[in-house]
Amino acid sequence: MIYNDQLGNKIEINSTPSRIVSLVPSITELLFDLGLGDKVVGCTKFCIHPNKPYLTKNMIGGTKDLNLDKILKLKPDLILANKEENNKEQIENLSTSVPVWISDVKTFDDSLKMIGQIGLMTDSAFRAHEIINQLNHTLKTKAPYKKVVYLIWKDPYMTVGGDTYINDILNRCGYLNVFSEQDRYPTVTLEEIANLNPDVILLSSEPYPFKEEHLNTIQGFLKNIKVELVDGEFFSWYGSRQLHLATKNP
Repeated sequence: MIYNDQLGNKIEINSTPSRIVSLVPSITELLFDLGLGDKVVGCTKFCIHPNKPYLTKNMIGGTKDLNLDKILKLKPDLILANKEENNKEQIENLSTSVPVWISDVKTFDDSLKMIGQIGLMTDSAFRAHEIINQLNHTLKTKAPYKKVVYLIWKDPYMTVGGDTYINDILNRCGYLNVFSEQDRYPTVTLEEIANLNPDVILLSSEPYPFKEEHLNTIQGFLKNIKVELVDGEFFSWYGSRQLHLATKNP
């Protein structure tokens, strides 16, 4: 069978994959939720859900510093990667030997399409359809009612632009990103944030692990703006992670 990945690349898979390597933490969790945990033979050191699979599977490095030799020795019949999270040169190298399906997720709908396509490739389409329906129910779009700044990094402070998955999830949760006119991950200052007068600032738990001390510092500078700590996995882990965090839905 010939499948198109989310970059438009064509990959050929001759039989249902039985040895899968995941280079993306959120996709690793999705594979387990699809009932394919026993087919995952390798994953990254950041694959912490469910129950730290890197402890029982072959750990093949980080998302951007993969051990290519170790991956190839696992003899995978499918590798799942991501355009943003993985190194382009390494992925191109692997794709000369193994079918590599690359995701490119910038919206919630992109995530749903990814789930459906992985379900088709792995003969788990029925379960994939169930997960898609559950996610659609969990993340029903709300009308924006709060202006928000979502911070992902410190020194310098960084936020998210309008062309990101996080931005789309913010919108679905009823937030209007005040930096939605910018691209990707712009650097900002607290003074710039103050001038835009958002209703709330959300401090993500990842990739920078914002803590209470950071909240207090920012709150001390922006006294009239509400500042909150949030679970970054809910906003940034595309796939099935949000099903496990439904009770934390903002």
